[in-house]
Amino acid sequence: MAAFDTTRTTYGSTGLVGRLGALLATAAGAFAAWNDARATRNALNGLSDRELADIGMCRGDIDSVAAGKSVF
Repeated sequence: MAAFDTTRTTYGSTGLVGRLGALLATAAGAFAAWNDARATRNALNGLSDRELADIGMCRGDIDSVAAGKSVF
C-alpha cells in the first residue's frame, strides 16, 4: 500500500526554472481565458436576435458577456 504526503507546503519557486514555470503558467492561463471568451462570443453570435431576447440579451451585450462582465 502506498502513502502520499499531502501536507507538504511549498515555499515558492526559486531560480530561473521557477520563474520560467510561473511565466508559462501565466501565459497558459491568459490563453485559456482568451479561448473561453472567443468560444462564448462565437456561440452567442450564432444565436438569432429572438433567441438572445429570450435569455434577456441583445447583440450589444455579447462582448460584455464574453469579457466576463455582467449585463444584468
